[in-house]
Amino acid sequence: MPHTKLSPAVDAFVNGQAVRAQEFLGSHPAVRDGQAGWLFRVWAPHAASVSVMGDFNGWDADSHPMTALEGGVWEAFIPGLQVYDSYKYAIHTTEGEVLAKADPYAFHAETRPGTASKLYDLSGYQWGDQSWMDYRKANPIYQKPLNIYEVHLGSWRRTGDDEMLSYRDIGKYLVPYVKEMGFTHVELLPVTEHPLDASWGYQCTGYFAATSRFGTPHDFMWLVDQLHQAGIGVILDWVPAHFPKDAFGLYEFDGQPCYEYADPRKGEHADWGTRVFDYGRNEVRSFLYSSALFWLEQYHIDGLRVDAVASMLYLDYGRQDGEWVPNVFGGHENLEAVEFLQKLNTHIFTAHPDVMMIAEESTAWPRVSHPVGKGGLDGGLGFNMKWNMGWMNDILHYIKLDPYFRQFNHHDITFSLMYAFSENFVLPLSHDEVVHMKGSLLNKMPGTDEEKYAGVRAFYTYMLTHPGKKLLMMGSEFGQWNEWHYEHSLDWHLLEMDNEDGERHRKLHAFFKAINAFYLAHKELWELDFSWEGFEWIEADDHQANTIAFLRKDSKGDTLVTVCNFSPVDRTGYTIGVPVAGAYSCVFSTDDPAFGGEGRGDTEPVKSQYNPCHGREQSITLRLPPMSAAIYKCTRKFPPRRKKAAAPVKAAKPAKPATKRTKKA
Repeated sequence: MPHTKLSPAVDAFVNGQAVRAQEFLGSHPAVRDGQAGWLFRVWAPHAASVSVMGDFNGWDADSHPMTALEGGVWEAFIPGLQVYDSYKYAIHTTEGEVLAKADPYAFHAETRPGTASKLYDLSGYQWGDQSWMDYRKANPIYQKPLNIYEVHLGSWRRTGDDEMLSYRDIGKYLVPYVKEMGFTHVELLPVTEHPLDASWGYQCTGYFAATSRFGTPHDFMWLVDQLHQAGIGVILDWVPAHFPKDAFGLYEFDGQPCYEYADPRKGEHADWGTRVFDYGRNEVRSFLYSSALFWLEQYHIDGLRVDAVASMLYLDYGRQDGEWVPNVFGGHENLEAVEFLQKLNTHIFTAHPDVMMIAEESTAWPRVSHPVGKGGLDGGLGFNMKWNMGWMNDILHYIKLDPYFRQFNHHDITFSLMYAFSENFVLPLSHDEVVHMKGSLLNKMPGTDEEKYAGVRAFYTYMLTHPGKKLLMMGSEFGQWNEWHYEHSLDWHLLEMDNEDGERHRKLHAFFKAINAFYLAHKELWELDFSWEGFEWIEADDHQANTIAFLRKDSKGDTLVTVCNFSPVDRTGYTIGVPVAGAYSCVFSTDDPAFGGEGRGDTEPVKSQYNPCHGREQSITLRLPPMSAAIYKCTRKFPPRRKKAAAPVKAAKPAKPATKRTKKA
């Protein structure tokens, strides 16, 4: 079979330097010898031969053979094809098998249960989000508010018959809703094509294809565009950690391990039933680099949340002794994965310094969100943010406890400040925490219904005032009782019930809207998220009262005081130290009747007194309602009120010595 050379594209691809490999691999409209058609290229280095088959040739595995190029790349031009024609590659293996494989670089695919790729031309969409893109470039996220609403498109809202909505129908509801609720960004569970709904998108087969469950690639562009025009950023979950073993996918693509490690001790996640990408293989690196940049560039995505990073970093992740192979130094770090992540982030930020690369990394791996520097284990991984899984685990353990036992677990709500500024953290209350019998956010709370609602309000306020960016899973904001389920819509009917329960949900919904708006309006809560300059403890150790108090500050020194009472006891007369003398007004209270509270607490400004407390000369004495959080601000400063010193006691004048009168002679 004749061999021709395709350079420099293949050269970059096989050397692990391609970052837009989809521009020459995959299927593209083209003209050859005056004929319009489609050009196909696929990487299958171990194949004996490859053909293109589809509905245009009766799925004949031999009618359209491809030509072998250098580097294991195969090519064919087929005239007369149309957009939406379905196709696969017929991979003829050296063992004599014929494998029907979807195109790894396809832009569109059949809707499950169909598994074929579909021809699609991505060009032609007219974007209207230039103002957003300009704003993003001029406003790095580090000193801006980031309050993310996590969304699963298949279950956020459905039709009356419980059928999925399209991208465009979802957008008509989602865009105004997110804007009204005051979230700054949405994070979408994977929209990369996947065969199994139950995987939520995390077992991906199409790394360049927006899932056809909801429409076409242009429909998804429209959704992103509408969000951007409303001033809402878009983050995608992206999964370079593993892929499923579906026969039509990347699994042993040309009859042998190709995208995955050949050694099952490195290439298999038995617990997940998936294969691990071979991060040491150049062509695999080019594939993954290109996929990441593709979503950022082609779909104007503002950031990628990289899933399951810990499983990439550790050779013994999910494996018992004897089931994994140490690295060349005898350690358990996957040095190839470390290098891949460092180069991935370097490529991303070189091209787009204004995007987010967020690691879901569940261990204490150092410097995840630090610059790569020298690289290797001595350098950072190069992400610019990391999910704070430690905070999440601690806080969820704490909130489920009966308040009596919280005093013995007080460190759950304070320990995060021991490491809060070691990384650029995002605080997540994510989808993983409201499934599999873990309970919804509302149902995690102990006590009566009133105490549950109060608990949600108090803990979300603690979260929004704690250093770090924020993420909340959909449904939590109106008090869904049921766990999230990917096959059903959120329980929106709770907001429509004409009874006392419906009123509670509506008031909780109003609370989330109000506290999100408060967060957006106050730079103290986000401008210095990643530095001790923006946080200071007032009281961290009052475990017997289940209370904490702290300051949040902005770059100008403006300060907010947050006080949380995580007990069911009214703490009237609770004194805390404050930074300056003045009148302190409660500017936000979770016990507001508009939110379902009882309106207790401080309704008038509280004047500080010269009464040293918590290492400060001035203090204020508050009334903290049960299971509540309140935010105070000094609304009027005045000179320090010091206790008047007692007047000095004057010494008594000494008595004159007595004189003895004498009679005149």
